[in-house]
Amino acid sequence: MPAPIEILKRLLTRTTHRIFALPVVVLMPHSRCNCRCVMCDIWKANQNHQELSREDLARHVDAFRKLNVQRVVLSGGEALMHTHLWTLCELLRDLRIKITLLSTGLLLKPHASDIVRWTDEVIVSLDGGREVHDAIRNVPRAYDRLAEGVAALRAISSRFRVTARCVLQRRNFRDLPRILAAAHDLRLDQVSFLAADTFSTAFNRPEPWDPGRVSDIALSPGEVDAFREILEETIRRHADDFGSGFIAESPDKLRRLPRIYAAVNGDAAFPENTCNAPWVSAVIEADGTVRPCFFHRPLGNAHEQSLDALLNAPESIAFRRHLNVQNDPICRKCVCTLSLGLRTEV
Repeated sequence: MPAPIEILKRLLTRTTHRIFALPVVVLMPHSRCNCRCVMCDIWKANQNHQELSREDLARHVDAFRKLNVQRVVLSGGEALMHTHLWTLCELLRDLRIKITLLSTGLLLKPHASDIVRWTDEVIVSLDGGREVHDAIRNVPRAYDRLAEGVAALRAISSRFRVTARCVLQRRNFRDLPRILAAAHDLRLDQVSFLAADTFSTAFNRPEPWDPGRVSDIALSPGEVDAFREILEETIRRHADDFGSGFIAESPDKLRRLPRIYAAVNGDAAFPENTCNAPWVSAVIEADGTVRPCFFHRPLGNAHEQSLDALLNAPESIAFRRHLNVQNDPICRKCVCTLSLGLRTEV
């Protein structure tokens, strides 16, 4: 449980819309990825070679300390492609910040010892059984390399936490039973699921997808019905996995996924969202852009101002004050929510 002073700061943040405590920072160390996933466009920026240096991050040490940042999530792309990733981790470790690494899994094996040394946990991408995973990632032997990487981490430390995140979409929703089997075979600690983002300009999209691209990833009405049936069968067959927390979401939360795709088709309203990301987290992109979350407009650039100054600029405070998550058109369609309570550890 957070210390009383931390709880008070979070409460002040929520009531005044000024950031007094920032539990989570999502850091995108560079602009590249080593996969070409069908539902993501980050890899299309590989030629840009934008990267945050240790010096870039060091400028915000005072802000991280002032805002009591507790966890940094290394996102991407593939964070392990950063030229000097461990120097960033060293700086964060000096601040006693916990580090979560998001990874495609392709580079886990060669970096296994440094991952265990410098990070607290890894969240890998898992898209299906071997064939489906490789097809979605558009990389030969992607599944096998992921398996070898997880095994390398386990060989160093059996207690090191490795979980998976899976985007369920048109190419893999029928593979859900094999995804769970793969998660067990890989000896993962947990697996979580979300729907594909088909609306936003996040993840290196200059503009939202056109209808053709949306229909290529989203489920058709008939597929939505099939997805519901697969989910209900999964809920019946995997009660132990829900009970143990191996499946991160509750059955009711998983039932939101076909509802999202039904809403994409115009057949239902988007399910209600509970999210406080703009009050408890911030995203720093490879070019220094700072956002309240992946999907909302930038608040400024970390190369030009300190993080606390950007987050507490008058226009940033006004953004949070007037943001109604239940009614905002971006929030209503969001597939990637964060709901961090006052007393929740991160």
